[in-house]
Amino acid sequence: MTTAAISVRDLTIVRGPVTAVDHLSLEVPSGQVIGLLGPSGSGKSSLMRAIVGVQVMESGSIDVLGQPAGSPTLRAQVGYVTQDPSVYSDLSVLANLRYFARILGVTDDSVERVLDQVDLREVADRLVGRLSGGQRSRVSLGTALLGSPQLLVLDEPTVGLDPALRRDLWTLFHQLATAGTTVFVSSHVMEEASRCDRLLLLRDGRLLAEGTQSQLLERTGCQDIERAFLAIVEGGAS
Repeated sequence: MTTAAISVRDLTIVRGPVTAVDHLSLEVPSGQVIGLLGPSGSGKSSLMRAIVGVQVMESGSIDVLGQPAGSPTLRAQVGYVTQDPSVYSDLSVLANLRYFARILGVTDDSVERVLDQVDLREVADRLVGRLSGGQRSRVSLGTALLGSPQLLVLDEPTVGLDPALRRDLWTLFHQLATAGTTVFVSSHVMEEASRCDRLLLLRDGRLLAEGTQSQLLERTGCQDIERAFLAIVEGGAS
């Protein structure tokens, strides 16, 4: 039986007047690419922030790699990439990677590896502030990969990327999963569902369905995951 990398139990998150996550329970298996799908405002980012320990929870609990979410010992084991690039615009790509490598206590060999993994070697000496949005996102992803994390939490990592780069990143995600890393990736683009080993469909902070793409298509009788999602939302699939 596959060990769960993430266990969420009866989680509720309230942000201002909005219940962003509503009594949510789920498990994320280890060593797979798990897609968290849902429209904007469905609670994906709040859930991911809670998993990495930076979101206040109203109630419930989350265990990550067998420890409570946010535990100090998880810092080197969990990589997190937010929707907005979290790197320094006044430093070069290489300087950013070397800076975060020192924080994580990893060698320059990791920096060299990451430059190739996220395809940034040609712009390694360029200031991050002068890069395109997609390139900045890849720098953020690179910093998360420096420590070879056991869990990689990615919030909309392919937004703004051209089709070739999106394809290459999904290939990388599966390579990481094959090597044992759990990749938990959110998206509002339903076509990316086909690239995931397993799917979690979220709406209004609630888990509507989970399973492989083929299981969800069989359950709804639909030909694609977007129609399947709509069928589940509208109550047309039991």
